[in-house]
Amino acid sequence: MGLRDRKKARTRDAISGAAIALFLQRGYDAVSIAEIAAAADVSRRTLFAYFPTKDDLVLHRFADHEDEAARVVRAREPDVAPLDALHAHLRAALERRDPVTGLCDDPRVVRFYRLVLDTPALSAALVRYQARGEHALATALDGAEEPSLTARLAAGQILVVLRTLGHTNQMRIAAGRSADDLAEEALAEADHAFALLASGLAPYRAE
Repeated sequence: MGLRDRKKARTRDAISGAAIALFLQRGYDAVSIAEIAAAADVSRRTLFAYFPTKDDLVLHRFADHEDEAARVVRAREPDVAPLDALHAHLRAALERRDPVTGLCDDPRVVRFYRLVLDTPALSAALVRYQARGEHALATALDGAEEPSLTARLAAGQILVVLRTLGHTNQMRIAAGRSADDLAEEALAEADHAFALLASGLAPYRAE
């Protein structure tokens, strides 16, 4: 990035960091936009230029992952099936304890995750990000801007699996497990989940 872009990125991070610190300390609903702007040493106008809504101050951290599954599908080798590429990507993310997998016991990540789950406004707003991610993945699977029903159904199932695995991992960590202690179990569950996807949920259909 050029100097201007780097300065904008630093400002964006500073505003978001100040907001999240206040939310964690006092609760999302108890903190005003004016207080966040003052803590970040910017004007309200500048804050809204970077974050149009209060929700965006938190949820923009999910935005980098919004189309991650779609990018994995598009970047795969020609002889690799989309499910195999996504499965391998998840395993690699679990191995490096990527926070998006839920397998991360950094206290800051745990507190951030709880903030989103415990704040109805944030949980509801997160649905917007998830819907855009599903469309992006369906488009990547189908190779068309208007994906078929099959691609949309597949994208929905895949992303629900990823979210469920991540939520399960993070809930266990919140209950006292460590990421290292949970790692083998999390990898096995990822393998199981993708086997179910690949088999068309065979355990739940008539023989």
